[in-house]
Amino acid sequence: MKVVSLVPSITEALFDLGLTENEVVGRTKFCIHPAGKVKNVAVIGGTKNINIDKIKALQPDLILANKEENIKEQVEALMDDFKVIVSNVENIEDNYYLLKNLGKLFHKEEKAQLFNLKIYDILYQTKIDSPIKVAYLIWKNPYMTIGSDTFIHKVLTEIGFDNIFKDQKRYPEIQTEHLAEADIIMLSSEPFPFKEKHIEELREVYPDKKIMIVDGEAFSWYGTHIAKCEDYFKRLILEVESINI
Repeated sequence: MKVVSLVPSITEALFDLGLTENEVVGRTKFCIHPAGKVKNVAVIGGTKNINIDKIKALQPDLILANKEENIKEQVEALMDDFKVIVSNVENIEDNYYLLKNLGKLFHKEEKAQLFNLKIYDILYQTKIDSPIKVAYLIWKNPYMTIGSDTFIHKVLTEIGFDNIFKDQKRYPEIQTEHLAEADIIMLSSEPFPFKEKHIEELREVYPDKKIMIVDGEAFSWYGTHIAKCEDYFKRLILEVESINI
């Protein structure tokens, strides 16, 4: 079966489940894991600007898309000519069924179950002793954060953080004054590439707060990715629990 993946985390999951470059024939430019394998897969544009002609030239048997990451009209255009499966992953349970369904689809049920068990094990055992109020920023100019109906929020909550914007939905725009309640301000490494200079900018407003860069992939990439983040989450928790709040 020839597959085109329009979703970076799903591309990673396909290879983790055991598919090869002979099966995954198309990917987006943001599908960067696993690096050694995706380099041999044709790029068909970005997640939001799919090149439909390139996909047609690959003649895939199946296209994998995502409700949030891809543009509805582009996905619907592909449905005219190809079989397209559209996922919607908002929480850990959704992720469980995503992997289970991919396992069934590609006859990799056992591997999919092992990844699911590993993810649940990590999220069960890796937790902060007591909740810490956090603001998680994904964008700058304007600053944007995450509401309670996002996968990032669910992962934060699973490991014990208290999202101060949990009463909001999706990805609201905020001002710096809205961060006052947070004990920790997390600046995600993606989709906006926050750097040390952005920490310094916020320190001018909040000199006494802990402001840190966090691995955006660890919190936002669903599929198999969390199964590889145990050490990262443990280091992160050790770091934040050492802070006098």
